[in-house]
Amino acid sequence: MYLPLPTPEEMAGWDRLSIEEFGIPGTMLMENASRELLHVLHKEIGPLSGKRVVLFAGSGNNGGDAFALARHLVDHYATCLVLHTRELGSYTGDIAFHLALADKAGVAMSSLRDYNLDDLPLPDLIVDGLLGTGFTGELRQDYQNWISCINRLGQKAFVLAIDIPSGINGYTGEPCPMAVQADFTVTFAAAKVGLRMPEAKEFCGRLYIQGIGLPSRVQDDNPPSCYELNEDVFSLLPVSNHMAHKGSHGHVLILGGSSGLTGAPTLAALGALRAGAGLVTVGCPRGLISEVKQGWPDIMTKPLGPGSQWTEGCMADLADLQSFDAVVLGPGLGRTEGARDFLRAYIQSSPPPTVFDADALFALAQDKQSLQNLPLSSVLTPHPGEMARICQTSIDEIQARRMDMAKTWAEKLQCTLVLKGAGSMVAAPGESLRLCPEAWSHLAVGGSGDVLSGIIGTLLSQGLGTFPAACVGVFWHASTGRILQTKYPYRGNLAQDIAHTLPRVLEHFCKPS
Repeated sequence: MYLPLPTPEEMAGWDRLSIEEFGIPGTMLMENASRELLHVLHKEIGPLSGKRVVLFAGSGNNGGDAFALARHLVDHYATCLVLHTRELGSYTGDIAFHLALADKAGVAMSSLRDYNLDDLPLPDLIVDGLLGTGFTGELRQDYQNWISCINRLGQKAFVLAIDIPSGINGYTGEPCPMAVQADFTVTFAAAKVGLRMPEAKEFCGRLYIQGIGLPSRVQDDNPPSCYELNEDVFSLLPVSNHMAHKGSHGHVLILGGSSGLTGAPTLAALGALRAGAGLVTVGCPRGLISEVKQGWPDIMTKPLGPGSQWTEGCMADLADLQSFDAVVLGPGLGRTEGARDFLRAYIQSSPPPTVFDADALFALAQDKQSLQNLPLSSVLTPHPGEMARICQTSIDEIQARRMDMAKTWAEKLQCTLVLKGAGSMVAAPGESLRLCPEAWSHLAVGGSGDVLSGIIGTLLSQGLGTFPAACVGVFWHASTGRILQTKYPYRGNLAQDIAHTLPRVLEHFCKPS
């Protein structure tokens, strides 16, 4: 079961429907949230009696959660001070209700704008309820000052963030430009998508996802636009048959390689083999065959054309193209006009399921007609730079709108699209996005993407559709980082080490059939 990752708007919609259609009072949801916060505090720091707690309460529901939590903390004999951003009389609705209860319980309160934070004694616990998941844009200077204070005091105190560390963008996970550095974050009902972006990890600390009583029907009837990939994705792998032969496990054709770039198709081939392909063939210009082979006896080769350059004429040696179960096109292909001519001819040939990677993406970005007429079973695997070239925009724009860009262009091109990078995303027409939260520096090596394309090629060759093949491939590839960081604690691994680690990932996550 994949973890739902609603956007802030989708989460707000769940709250609204729970209140309006099911009649659950907002005050009850806020009370439930405060009790879940209390439960996590008991787990994290133990008995609360005598603890000195400072709670920062903003103007939204996070502030209401802070007021409600303060009441419970006082009931557990903690010493509490709530520093609020608004005048007490300006709070309304559910927040005002819990503020009044906290006041009756004897919770001390003071305006943040009037309080001299330099006089604040060192607390045992700081609760961040300043900003919620809907925050976007740039932090105002006053909020930057308050967050700086929390982070300074947090060097010697526990910091709990309510729902999301203040300053984190609930969509992208990025600090704007700074954020509270929490020891633990308690979010409610589901992790908002920004919380699971790699950029947010260092600010969230340990992440707790706590239920507050939202009806499951609300979530089922209004599914989120994104889910998080996890080990359950391996249930999509084809079941191995002990009577199978090499032809049963798929034959992958890798098309790539050019002068100075002959290692790329070899790495893609290794990725395909280590992912379980029965047969792998590298097709490249005839004059490069010996370089591509590189002594790997497991890799077959197919010479194309008369020389060492890609041309449209190379297609003449691919009369048997339909005999392959899947194709990976692009690793080391080069950026020559001949390579573009070959790509155009390939697309017009009604090929098998194809992964377009690396230089094939460069060629597609320059040939809009081919880009808009991709074969039916196509997977594109751009990194942010390649995506920016395809979309004719900047890398910054791609990174700021990763979810939207991946979804929009998958629909526009009618393909499965893998937007690579920390927090890779998989998009396809009619499907919810899939986010891979794994981010390991050991994957940031030359040739890593070639290995990924080979993995996806194998999965396509074994009968998976483009979307499930991309989902499995992305998570499988990313999961090697967890093993590699143990074997190579100071990095130094090669791209081929990623390929060779693939079977160990399955050994960790899957039971042999």
